[in-house]
Amino acid sequence: QVQLQESGPGLVKPSQTLSLTCTVSGGSITTNSYYWSWIRQPPGKGLEWMGAIAYSGSTYYSPSLKSRTSISRDTSKNQFTLQLSSVTPEDTAAYYCARAPGWSIPMEYDYWGQGTQVTVSS
Repeated sequence: QVQLQESGPGLVKPSQTLSLTCTVSGGSITTNSYYWSWIRQPPGKGLEWMGAIAYSGSTYYSPSLKSRTSISRDTSKNQFTLQLSSVTPEDTAAYYCARAPGWSIPMEYDYWGQGTQVTVSS
């Protein structure tokens, strides 16, 4: 059973960088064909795919967030990390990590983390 767990600060000040980590258990983030995504959901809005890191380490970003987003991984800890720079209150959302068993548009996920709420406020 694969489990994903998001962690990071729940409150970030405007203009700072939001950093979240997804810890994966029950499966390796380097296993062939899997893509590990970050998705967010602002209050009252739908899910927004932010980006993904592939089993190979290749990264993919939403065009609308690409200039502010970086996804990296630590294979020794089986973790992948989201960094979102220059945050504003519009970045307030529940943030999720998820696994996709392949690349598709739209992405289809088989495992999700429980999500973590991040509020951007001074």
